[in-house]
Amino acid sequence: MRQFSYVAAADVGTAVDLMTRTPGARYLAGGTNLVDLIREGVEQPATLVDITSLPLTGIEDLPDGGLRIGALARNSDLAASPLVRTRFPVVAQAVLAGASAQIRNMATTGGNLLQRTRCTYFYDLAAACNKREPGAGCAALGGFNRMHAVLGASDNCIAVHPSDLGVALAALDAVVEVAGPDGARRITLAELYRSPADPPDRDTVLQPADLITAIEIPGLPEAVNSHYRKVRDRASYAFALVSVAAVLRVEDNEVAHACLALGGVAPRPWRAHVAERELLGRPAIEESFRAAAEAELAPATGREHNAFKPELARRTIVATLRRLTTPAGAS
Repeated sequence: MRQFSYVAAADVGTAVDLMTRTPGARYLAGGTNLVDLIREGVEQPATLVDITSLPLTGIEDLPDGGLRIGALARNSDLAASPLVRTRFPVVAQAVLAGASAQIRNMATTGGNLLQRTRCTYFYDLAAACNKREPGAGCAALGGFNRMHAVLGASDNCIAVHPSDLGVALAALDAVVEVAGPDGARRITLAELYRSPADPPDRDTVLQPADLITAIEIPGLPEAVNSHYRKVRDRASYAFALVSVAAVLRVEDNEVAHACLALGGVAPRPWRAHVAERELLGRPAIEESFRAAAEAELAPATGREHNAFKPELARRTIVATLRRLTTPAGAS
């Protein structure tokens, strides 16, 4: 591990200022991803700006019934919050599916959204990786690509985004509050992530000194009927092969409202707008769910080792929506 400097920020303004005038600096919060990257040599920050003492840990009501979640709220606190569990159960379920209790006790909400990909070639300094070194190539294209993207990828990079929480927040139209050198601004989760067709080493639209301060979930009464389903190689502490976050409201046996997002299939949390449009006004039955899933996955492109993913995603969408239309206790 290379040597680096360490400084603790007293407030948001100081943190942003330190990052602005310190080339090669990185924010340090829970560190559950950054520390791994430093150990592997993928990240080599000159300075760590510790933000863990900033007052950004609250989970608060919004007037419209939504929630404002501080960026430093621990994942364990987010999952345990009665406000989250009752109004947005999909969020609590996604967090609990994401990591061990020990990691959840350290990991922060903002940091969760900014995780780097877990592509093995990204972590292997001997492998070609455009995300780590633009222009180097992508070893996953012709390598072992079982975990990789089938939607929204490019010839630059086919790695997937690892966040479970991000998938749930994408389905809920969450907004990220950011403090930066030019002041505060708000970015929708859909706008936060960049396409790998752009320079693939930049995952988001954030600039180096930008600091996520909060995440807002707008009020959505339908979200009380929501669910997160994650398909993985083992039942605990594994990244998603495919995941689905869904919100559903049914009236007179027809779909009146639907929000869907997919994980494990794209370089960012994938909002399934095509499937949502297909569902509206259709009977809330399995045939409708399957048709919507087919439409969403129509452009999916599988590769040598992940050709199973499009069908797995279709089936996971159907299973998730079926659960949301099955009365509690029914088989």
